[in-house]
Amino acid sequence: MTETRTLTLNEIEDLSFRALVAAGTSPENARPLAVATAATEADGVASHGLAYIPIYCEHVQCGKVDGLAKPVMTRPKSGVVTVDAATGFAHSAIDLGYETLITAAREQGVAVLSICNSYNCGVLGYHTYRLAQAGLVGLGFTNAPASIAPSGGAKPVVGTNPFSVAVPGTDGQPALLIDQSASTIAKSEVMKHAREGRPIPVGWALDSEGNPTTDPNVGLKGSMAPSGGYKGVGVALLTEVMAAALTGATLGINASPFSGTAGGPPKTGQFFIAIDPVATSSSGGFAQGIEELVDAIRSQDDAHLPGDGRRAKRVASATQGVAVNIATLEKIEAILG
Repeated sequence: MTETRTLTLNEIEDLSFRALVAAGTSPENARPLAVATAATEADGVASHGLAYIPIYCEHVQCGKVDGLAKPVMTRPKSGVVTVDAATGFAHSAIDLGYETLITAAREQGVAVLSICNSYNCGVLGYHTYRLAQAGLVGLGFTNAPASIAPSGGAKPVVGTNPFSVAVPGTDGQPALLIDQSASTIAKSEVMKHAREGRPIPVGWALDSEGNPTTDPNVGLKGSMAPSGGYKGVGVALLTEVMAAALTGATLGINASPFSGTAGGPPKTGQFFIAIDPVATSSSGGFAQGIEELVDAIRSQDDAHLPGDGRRAKRVASATQGVAVNIATLEKIEAILG
């Protein structure tokens, strides 16, 4: 049985912040990532939470990500905000552009945020969630190093490439939050199983010849299984267009891995669309439509909405804290010396 220790969300944020700074990250770059790490743990997505802090620190120290980077924002068009992450953490670049994005969307009805020369943005839904809190429909896309092969092929050409949609509710929280990768499971989950020496279920990954495997290490050398077969490949290609081609970021086939120390900065991208539903729908039409849709699902026994699980864990963790793997904590404490 895995040993754990319960930490508060403030303790998780503080621990993450101190480890990142100790590894050579500037305080202004470490804080957004630490806040996101605590929020990710609160949502129960442990694979993207504290478990990633030692990896982030290693990547700062080996130069895969510039912990001292200073992202640069520009406004080429009234509805377009661009940020060059300067090979630094995505979270800092996203934070730099978000307020301008939100303001532009409210003024014009729709606006986009394009980010290039970036790095792993963690849980994509964390970022679209914030747009929904601002009363906007948020769509997000982020590309990743190639790990999914095309239909009929065996060589990866696109990443797990998540997309996310967050829809505002009437209580200041998302009424609906979709956050899913193009693969059957996030690659970080396969990496987590490999670190822990546990087999993966059939259907998560394929070997180098395109055959199913339960060995996470074999899967990491092969390819991730696309969700829904060719439909998952289509989702990955859509995200590649949005997050890499439209932003001018590096394609997944040319990006260095998010894991390990091989290669330089991956220079991947993120793309966000913020839409003001008040501007696009008739009076009260949007809120009424979403309420009716949500009620149609909630009225069914045992039915649930995307994001329900995270919401429940978020509420509980605010008072109960989060159980964190002791082995992960020991790795982080070693960074702190």
